[in-house]
This record gives sequence, structure tokens and C-alpha cells, in this order.
Amino acid sequence: MTQQHPDWNDSYTGAQLAPWDIGRPQPAFAELANQGRLTGRLLDAGCGTGEQTILAAVAGADATGVDIAPDAIRMARAKADERGARARFEVADILNLASLGQRFDVAIDSGLFHVFSDDDRARYVTSLASVLDPGAIVYLMCFSERQPGDLGPRRVTQEELREAFASGWQVSSIEPAEFDVNRIFGGDTAHAWLATIVRTA
Repeated sequence: MTQQHPDWNDSYTGAQLAPWDIGRPQPAFAELANQGRLTGRLLDAGCGTGEQTILAAVAGADATGVDIAPDAIRMARAKADERGARARFEVADILNLASLGQRFDVAIDSGLFHVFSDDDRARYVTSLASVLDPGAIVYLMCFSERQPGDLGPRRVTQEELREAFASGWQVSSIEPAEFDVNRIFGGDTAHAWLATIVRTA
């Protein structure tokens, strides 16, 4: 979801939905909303068609979703209008979030971290840091190495998550979770990690 990968928009232009576009929020994020954790100024990084952003807005957050794919943002805005949700959506480069000119209290990442190369992974963490003050929280869900096979995105270990957020962050927890998916993975769910990460500096 960077300027180097313009083909992400193709995921939203065909007749078939992308495997991550399930037409509802991921259950793990719905649970976070139920727990009152999706609040304040909230950024949904790599928001796709906006399900998590809209969830947060309905839960009371001042929610902004960003994605590199213009068609995804168009679809997200239409969904928000249909549902009467006060969520904002912007086309933006995830690796240059500072260009938004905004600060956030909470960031959510539902299936973005695992798409990056090692180099872009480091740039992404730096980009997140540029819009989050100390004390801000990131809720990040990514594919886990427990997911069998090699179909879909790269798998991520707990150690890789801790290494990526080793400087200026505290990884408070990493818990097993599941993505709901709409096809191709040999089932209805895929193994994931849900990390809670606090900006410390």
C-alpha cells in the first residue's frame, strides 16, 4: 500500500472481492470496540473499504482511514454515507503518514504490516511514529507463522513484531487471533497475531 505498489487498486476493481474484504469489521476489532479501546483521534492505516474505520466512528472515535487505493477510498466513503457514519477517508501513502498533517491517539492496522518487505516494514514503523505522540496505542493484526502453507501474505512471528517495534515503542501484548477471510485460504479464517503496542518516545 505504498506508492511503489500501484497495483493495490486492482484489488478493488474486479467483480470478486479481495480476500480481506469481508463486508464487516474483523471480529478482533469489533471486540476492541466493545471494550471501549477504539476512541479519540483514530487512524486506520491501510483501511481498504473502511469497515474498521466505520466501526471506530460508530463507537465514538474521531476516525480517519487512509489507503493508497483510490477505489477502496471511494467505496469506503460510500459505505460511510450509507450507514450515516462520520468517518473520514483519504488516499495517502502509508509510508509517508506525516503528509496528513494530523496527530492520532490510536492507530489500527488490520492486515497491513504483513504486506511489507523488510525495508518497507521499517519505513512503516517510522511513518506511524511520525503521527503518534508518546502514550498513543497501536492495535496491529497480521498473519501468523501458524497459518499453514504459503498462500497469501508473508507470515510474521512474534519476534519479528518485537524487533520492528524495538525502538521508541513498548509491545504490551501479542495474542493469538484469527482473520475472517472470504475465500482462497482453505477455510473461513486464517491464523493471526493481535499486538498491542504503545508509543513511548
